[in-house]
Order: sequence, then C-alpha cells, then structure tokens
Amino acid sequence: MLHPSASAGIIICAAIAALSVIFYAIRFGIGPMPSSPKVRHAILELARGHDAEGPVYELGAGWGTLAFPLARRLTGRPIVAYEISPLPFLFMKARLRFSSLPNLRIKRQNFLRVSLADASMIVCYLYPGGMRKLCDKLERELADSAVVVSSTFAVPGWKPAKTVELNDLYRTRVYEYRVGSQRGGHSGRDDR
Repeated sequence: MLHPSASAGIIICAAIAALSVIFYAIRFGIGPMPSSPKVRHAILELARGHDAEGPVYELGAGWGTLAFPLARRLTGRPIVAYEISPLPFLFMKARLRFSSLPNLRIKRQNFLRVSLADASMIVCYLYPGGMRKLCDKLERELADSAVVVSSTFAVPGWKPAKTVELNDLYRTRVYEYRVGSQRGGHSGRDDR
C-alpha cells in the first residue's frame, strides 16, 4: 500500500498532466489523437511510393503513432515530427531514447512558425481549422515536387491526386496532394 503522501503526489502529477493536454487542446483546437492502424497503413503505403530525398515532416505528431512507423519505413530519409503539447512531446522523446531510429527528430515547436520549404513530404492529421491555417503556408513554402498526405481532413481548395477511402467505421479518407498541380505547375519555384 502506498503512503498517503505518495498517493497524493501521483494524483497531483496525473492531474497536471491531464490539464496540460487539455490546455494545449483548447489553445490549438485539437488534442493529440493517435492514428488508427488502418490509417497508419494507408499513409505508410502512400509514403513508400515517393522516393524523394528531402525530409518528411509530420505536423502535429501527437504520441508518435505515425512518426515512428514513418522513420522505420523510410530509413534513408530524415523524419521530423512537430508536436507543441508538452506531454505527448516528452512521451515521444522518451520513446525515441529506446528506439534505434537515427533518422527521426522530434521538435517541440509550432509548425506554423517554422520553414517547411525543404520538405519532400508533409504528413498531417489535423482538423478543419488547422488545415485552413496550414493551406496558405503550404502554397507559399513547398516546392512543386512536394507531396502532402492528410488523414481525415482535406486541404481546403486543393484537388487530391489520390484519395484512399478506408473500410473502417468512419469510412476515413486519406488524401494525397501533389503541390505543383495545385498551382497549375507555374509557381516559379524550382522543382526539387
């Protein structure tokens, strides 16, 4: 049996952790939601079809349910996972310590405030408001050759090159976009 002060300490730590996740979910409009195994499989299959050499950015990586499998699947490419919420970020950092994934980097930053210009692929599972905020940034920064893969929520105003509808309870869709085709191939940016 635990000492009463130890029990109180555990309860306080759990409450602080839960409040932290809730605070960041309210502040940024979404909490860290893990991707289902079917969604993860669909995204990994789409990612495997692109052999560009540039980094893959996962935006809003949550608990790392996509970042770690991406790093295992795409061993020759840098995978950068962005997560702003401290508890999921720390969870991923701890998990990375026990993983042999030298190509995975985890950053606690707001991805809307970092350059994505060198990305060969963006992977995200956000929410409609987050996709609206991200859309202009993608159009401004990404090379024509870049690919965007989004789980569940489409990029507003963009036409997907491919849509995978999953055979799950929600008929989840995974969207793949070619950035150059969103601009009509005339962005003025060089195709990397």
